Amino acid sequence: MKDLTQGPIPRQLVALAVPIAVGMLFQTLYLLVDLYFVSRIGDAAIAGVSSAGTASFVILALTQMLGVGTVALVSHAVGRKDPAEANLIFNQSVLLSGICGVLTLAGGFLLSSPYVRSVAADPAVVAAGTSYLYWYTPGLALQFALVALGSALRGTGIVQPTMIVQMLTVLLNTLLAPILISGWLTHHPLGTAGAGLASSIAIAVGVLLLWVYFARLEHYVGLRPGLWRPRWDVIRRILNVGLPAGGEFFMLFVILGVIYWVIRDFGPAAQAGFGVGGRVMQALFLPVMAVAFAVAPLAGQNFGARQYGRVRETFRTAVILSSVLMFALTLVCQWRPEWFIEVFSRRPEVLSVGATYLRIISWNFVATGLIFTCSGMFQALGNTWPSLLSSASRLVTFVLPAVLLSRLPHFNLTQVWYLSVATVTLQALTSLALLLRELGRKLDAPSAAGGGTQGGVVPVGAGSDAG
Repeated sequence: MKDLTQGPIPRQLVALAVPIAVGMLFQTLYLLVDLYFVSRIGDAAIAGVSSAGTASFVILALTQMLGVGTVALVSHAVGRKDPAEANLIFNQSVLLSGICGVLTLAGGFLLSSPYVRSVAADPAVVAAGTSYLYWYTPGLALQFALVALGSALRGTGIVQPTMIVQMLTVLLNTLLAPILISGWLTHHPLGTAGAGLASSIAIAVGVLLLWVYFARLEHYVGLRPGLWRPRWDVIRRILNVGLPAGGEFFMLFVILGVIYWVIRDFGPAAQAGFGVGGRVMQALFLPVMAVAFAVAPLAGQNFGARQYGRVRETFRTAVILSSVLMFALTLVCQWRPEWFIEVFSRRPEVLSVGATYLRIISWNFVATGLIFTCSGMFQALGNTWPSLLSSASRLVTFVLPAVLLSRLPHFNLTQVWYLSVATVTLQALTSLALLLRELGRKLDAPSAAGGGTQGGVVPVGAGSDAG
């Protein structure tokens, strides 16, 4: 366990964010490695893997439900110096990961084909996407265990073991991908099925490595089968924090699904260009997402310890850091966005769509960084419902107008990208307003009730619970 209630906030934020960013980079490389080797097969394979990959946002939503609730509640328990509570929350999270994993296996095998058919551009894309998603389903199911284990460590302020495991699993995926996709050494290429299988094997190894770490090296929180009996009060607390965060990613899945649906008439090349551009954008977002992920345990431990001044300082520092990072990335994408697309495809149609997408969408990078940071703060405060409300606003401001635009006679792709920029900016302003309200409710009210501070720590007062 690492105590985050003492020491300089900027240094602690960077110390947490750097290994998280490295781990997330390697995690994102799963998709980029698959996409790189799949791109050698053709546009239909790229479009199939990209469109099928959007289904992973459903799993990401569910794993966020599990992970966010675990990080928030474990970090609060650590801040209160309550290891028994931290262990109970962690083991109930492990129980939930097992249940969700089984449901994912069933849903993935039953629904892969109908989903891909609903968003793909033509039969070749459907075949490629369905094959990929079918073999990636076991890996998606194992993601829950990976998230439960990693989130407990993050809540205690420990991030290096998860980073190392993610690095090793990506290296394994990189080794397996060309063998299974292209048939290197085996001379039996599996195509997009090989991409899904390579990822599933690598994730399984990652779960095994983290499980061994907990069994042999982790002492503050541990795997205790005696605590795996369902405790519905604890599960409700995890879900109360986690469900809204999961809902945010589910809405992202809906938005991506709508984009693929409205642009499918432009053909596989357009879907491939958007797919590559979207994956590149996810990779570019890693530094600021790492900052947001670091905010949750840092501010969460201080919130649990009633160190409210440090909670506010964490938010200010994170906003400055994420804004600087995102502004730099915006400049790069305005300068030469085609560099990122050329790594995966040099087809003129794919390159044009992907580069144009990155150039336009980069105008909302700073706003996206603010959204991520606010989301991390909501997690730290133990109330993620305002963040869900902010994300839900895009269903009104983006989805409905995008569908209407697609029905106009002169509809083109850039209209969708500009609409996305405008609606993300509105969402950022909504998130900021809701967070300032939540900070005032959670932090200022106890100060007023207690009549002041002592040594920079706000006394315990009414309204200071995690909620």
